[in-house]
Amino acid sequence: MNIATTPAPAKVPTIGERLRDWRRKRRLSQLDLALDAEISTRHLSFLETGRATPSRDMVLRLAECLEVPLRERNALMLAAGYAPVFPDRAFDDPSLATVRAAVEAVLHAHMPFPALAIDRRWIMLSSNAALAPLLAGVSPKLLDGPVNVLRVSLHPEGVAPRIANLAEWRGHILSRLRRQLADSGDAELADLIKELSAYPGGEAHPRAGEGLIAAPLRLNTPDGELSFLSATMTFGSPLDVMVSELAIETFLPVDAATARALGAQSISS
Repeated sequence: MNIATTPAPAKVPTIGERLRDWRRKRRLSQLDLALDAEISTRHLSFLETGRATPSRDMVLRLAECLEVPLRERNALMLAAGYAPVFPDRAFDDPSLATVRAAVEAVLHAHMPFPALAIDRRWIMLSSNAALAPLLAGVSPKLLDGPVNVLRVSLHPEGVAPRIANLAEWRGHILSRLRRQLADSGDAELADLIKELSAYPGGEAHPRAGEGLIAAPLRLNTPDGELSFLSATMTFGSPLDVMVSELAIETFLPVDAATARALGAQSISS
């Protein structure tokens, strides 16, 4: 006779286990963290093993020393039995009108070069008009609903077939995502890395001595090959989870030919 069994519920990490995990992610010893937080190693050990319960201020102090993202600081607070400290509002929340206005001002000022705003999982929140020509030929299904810009970039039905240095650009993106995963601990980024890694195109990195200052994006277009360097802008000293995770990605022309082509497109449109 078969007896159905109910799987045991997943164990929820304690506040001490979470603090220990973040310390290890940051490659710090107990002594390193204790010195930074100005507490004894004995007290830190008691907190990590559950022999002592951290106060609200202690959780925030250790999270600051560990450079834990605001979203995860809220999770630490909840694990310790306290209310979250940092608000987590949607990008279109009325209270973030000033933030949206600042984002739109930057996107507009970057014309005629492409720029877009993304959230922590690379979902596009806004973009300027210069981005649209670069998406020509992308499958409509990739642009339906929330648009993940990395999926659009590397998918075989996305921009990938027109990227002249696809292996190099893939290597840059995947390396950046792996660093982001290490910094944030966001499990959904691990899923995104797995998905993107399965796309064709290889993975390579520029070699030292090639004279490059950064990995370029080289894109084949009807106007010839356009070459860009990317730069990222974030808000300083954020106190809102969304704002702390929001980034503006800008693309700058590497050469005069790219600048002229984009300038001409801007005038014609």
